Amino acid sequence: MSEQPDRGFEDRLRTAEHRQKPPAPTGSAGNTTGSALGIGLRVGIELVSALAAAVGIGWLLDRWLHTTPVFIGVFVLLGGAAGVMNVYRVMGPRK
Repeated sequence: MSEQPDRGFEDRLRTAEHRQKPPAPTGSAGNTTGSALGIGLRVGIELVSALAAAVGIGWLLDRWLHTTPVFIGVFVLLGGAAGVMNVYRVMGPRK
């Protein structure tokens, strides 16, 4: 029987950690990976979905409370701000 020389705990640990590391992302924009078309579609969907959800909530509140479109106006502003924040998270600098 042939015995392998004992390598030392640190060497084995370094080898195991190297095997476990995930590959680094290859995208150039924020924390996304993919083509420019994919990033553009994601940005558009982020903006539209935040605004649509906010308008829906404002419309429901106005209907429930029988008010003029006060809540739609407020939630349009909040939805726009949320959409811009989401786009900044996608396209902003990495930490």
